Amino acid sequence: MREIVFDTETTGFEPEKGDRIVEIGAVELLNHMPTGRTYHQYINPKRGMPDEAFGIHGIGPDLLSSPRPPKPGEVILKDKPVFEAIGRDFIDFIGDARLVAHNASFDMKFLNAELGWMSLPKLSMDRVVDTLAIARKKFPGSPASLDALCRRFGIDNSTRTLHGALLDSEILAEVYLELIGGRQPDFALSATTGSAGGGSTAAGDWRPAPRPEPLPPRLTAAEAAAHEAFVETLGDAALWKKLG
Repeated sequence: MREIVFDTETTGFEPEKGDRIVEIGAVELLNHMPTGRTYHQYINPKRGMPDEAFGIHGIGPDLLSSPRPPKPGEVILKDKPVFEAIGRDFIDFIGDARLVAHNASFDMKFLNAELGWMSLPKLSMDRVVDTLAIARKKFPGSPASLDALCRRFGIDNSTRTLHGALLDSEILAEVYLELIGGRQPDFALSATTGSAGGGSTAAGDWRPAPRPEPLPPRLTAAEAAAHEAFVETLGDAALWKKLG
């Protein structure tokens, strides 16, 4: 089974209000194992970069209301291709694979908007796995952000100082494999069987699987209900509702 774990960075939250994708990153899995194939592209959104979005991903200092040269880790977008120039390549890369994303409705909303503007067929949500939904179901009442899941599973995300689509895709691939039961050591062993030299180093990569039964959340039902009630008072524009 082929799966593509992907992430996008954007200029904001709403494509129907003019927000666009500025970066796509994707990682290929085959039978739940990384193949080493990736896709990565920065994209010129053909519009300015809001300060709020820039503060999240650090992309496009040349598109700010007060443009400036990039600092380390920041990417200039004016010389990057527009989505219309790379959209077909991305569709060719994903093929008919299952798609995996965190808060998938957000990424799919933008991806389908961009494809629609190109007059290309939109992608069905039926082929999408949302790791945020899996995490919320598996660990009810617990934080389900990508950073929180990295802490839960002991995944190193120390290089994630800003959001970046390819780095987030690579981290999410590890999180996804843990959410669905952890990497199986026999997969890694079979992958090296018969290799040159006859040896296998896969045993050194083995990690214990998650608990058969997750520990109960520390939050009480009353505390979780109180938190949900508080979030409801913040209104539909609250970041709690948009970012999960």
